[in-house]
Amino acid sequence: MENERDLVVFEDDKGNEITMEVLDYFFYEGQEYAMLTDYSEEKEEKCNACDAESCEGCEPEEVLIMKVVPVGEDEEEFVPVDEELGEKLIQLLEDGAFDDDDFDDEEE
Repeated sequence: MENERDLVVFEDDKGNEITMEVLDYFFYEGQEYAMLTDYSEEKEEKCNACDAESCEGCEPEEVLIMKVVPVGEDEEEFVPVDEELGEKLIQLLEDGAFDDDDFDDEEE
């Protein structure tokens, strides 16, 4: 069975579509955030070409953190976070802080 990807399409200021893949959702200080990376079909084909869990071509090039804001019943909006918060959340993710379901998201 093929893994289904969580893809989101954004539009830049010039009207160009940018497809991002949501790698994970997590909560921090009562707010929901998403970890995203650039997506392309070429990259997916390369990643599906190997059997390894992780290979050099499968590593995300850049990770973006966006706040998830509910709009309506079944829709959500992705809002960029400021650079300082983004860096802090990425560091927490790298440290495995969100791997534990009992993570206490209070400031240290």
